[in-house]
Amino acid sequence: MFDPAAAAESLFRDHRELRRLVPFARDFGAHDLDAAYAIQRELVRRFIPVHGPRVGWKIGLTSRRMQEMCSIDHPVAGAVLASRRQHSGIVRSLGEIVHLGLEFEICVRLGRDLPPRDRPYTLEEVGAAVNAVAPAFEVIDDRHSPYPLDMLSLVADNAWNEGIVLGRFCESWPDLAAVQGVVEVNGERVDAGHGRDVLGHPFEPLRWVANWLSAQGEMLHAGEIVSTGSMVTTRFPKAGDTYRFTVDGIGSTEIVLVA
Repeated sequence: MFDPAAAAESLFRDHRELRRLVPFARDFGAHDLDAAYAIQRELVRRFIPVHGPRVGWKIGLTSRRMQEMCSIDHPVAGAVLASRRQHSGIVRSLGEIVHLGLEFEICVRLGRDLPPRDRPYTLEEVGAAVNAVAPAFEVIDDRHSPYPLDMLSLVADNAWNEGIVLGRFCESWPDLAAVQGVVEVNGERVDAGHGRDVLGHPFEPLRWVANWLSAQGEMLHAGEIVSTGSMVTTRFPKAGDTYRFTVDGIGSTEIVLVA
């Protein structure tokens, strides 16, 4: 019998004890995405006393490169909690989680609510609700999961979110489909992508999550952030690395990794 609370409690213990994740969702009777998100909701309830309330969402697997890396063909969502909203220049220890990875994103901040409704939101409507954008790292913990991934376990595990490291929010911005994002490690350029690599435009993942929530009678709230997915594939840093991610016309964010 499917018991999302029992699955979440087991997963919560695994996080606390820094255990490697193995595909687990089906072991608890989860056989579809609805069940995986039910586990995620229970897991987030357990995280809130530790990390604070939800302040937004991360959307993952929004670029072709990321979908090919993970053998998944559609986005996934996870909650961002208050202590995991972090700022450029933060120092993170590789030892605080099992296997730290970085993703390279444009994060948006909502200036007004997007409440549930009968018809889907358009790209223009969700774009009009955005009042600021920022460059961002998403910090993930894949816990040495085997690739290709078990999608249900990924979703149940809050889509692996361990932090959103934000640069400065800008209240005006260039064409986000055309902007280039450049990844540097210790001052050396190592990768680059464009806003259009994220479902054609970074507001497309925002539209996806607005409509996904609306279908459940839920909503995005003014002031929440949504990190829209990595322009390039995940990188797994080593101790001593400094990563910088710069988005044309928006700015940069930086993170330092220690043992």
